[in-house]
Parts: sequence; C-alpha cells; structure tokens
Amino acid sequence: MTTVSRTFVVPATPERVLRYLADFSNAAQWDPGTVRCTRVDEGPVRVGSRWHNESRIAGISTELTYTLEEWTADRVVLVGHNDTATSTETIVVRADPRGSELTYTNEVEMRGMAKLASPAIKFVFERIGVDLERQLTEAVEALPDDGV
Repeated sequence: MTTVSRTFVVPATPERVLRYLADFSNAAQWDPGTVRCTRVDEGPVRVGSRWHNESRIAGISTELTYTLEEWTADRVVLVGHNDTATSTETIVVRADPRGSELTYTNEVEMRGMAKLASPAIKFVFERIGVDLERQLTEAVEALPDDGV
C-alpha cells in the first residue's frame, strides 16, 4: 500500500472546508490528478453519494468510482475503486487561528499486476502531494464568502 500525507492550513472555517471537500465534484479544482469528476447519483451530498472520477497521473489515465464513506464534524473520507486499485482519501480538518488545519492522507492499494508499480507510485504521489497542497489552498481561497 502507498500512503502519502500532508498537513497544512487553509483560510476558511472547518465547516466550509468540509462541505466543499465532501462534494467530490470539486476535485477537479483541487486535486492535481483529476481531469473530471462527475456525480453519478442525485439529491443532496451525503454519506453514500458517488462520483465518476477521471484522472491523469504521470501520463497514465485512470477512472475510479468514488463513494463518500464518512462525513463528520472533523473529517471526510472518500473511497475510489476500479479493477486495479482502491484509493482512500481521508481529510481531517481542525480549527486553526488562520482558518483550518487540514491533514490530507491518500492510501492507494494496487491489485494484480499493478502491484508491481507500487514503488514508482509512491514517488509520483509524493510529488503530487506538493501540488495538492497548493491547489487545495488556492481553491479554498477562491470560494465565495457564504458566511460560514
């Protein structure tokens, strides 16, 4: 399993950040690998909501179906699956005097022949983590002020 984690501060309240991240349709704005992320069910975003995610990482395209597995007062957990991988993205959010402290952790488990690529995937995901921190901070800064 490959695990990458980053902790950083963004300028918004925890409630606002969690609401934004729980709607994984926003991933194209903050996730460097996401090309497109489309909701595949209807109604308000809630635990059990699902998205079709198209990503391109290190020149390789992949598609996963993500499910919002957990959404609490301090964390969001999204799990993506396809035939060769499971990606679990856990974002813990805590109040900070500057806004919110985020700890973003992505655990990727490869299956079958794709397991052979695990060492290279770790290297690539570490590099993406730097971009993720920058893009997620910029996306949160650009959110319209909604009073939350």
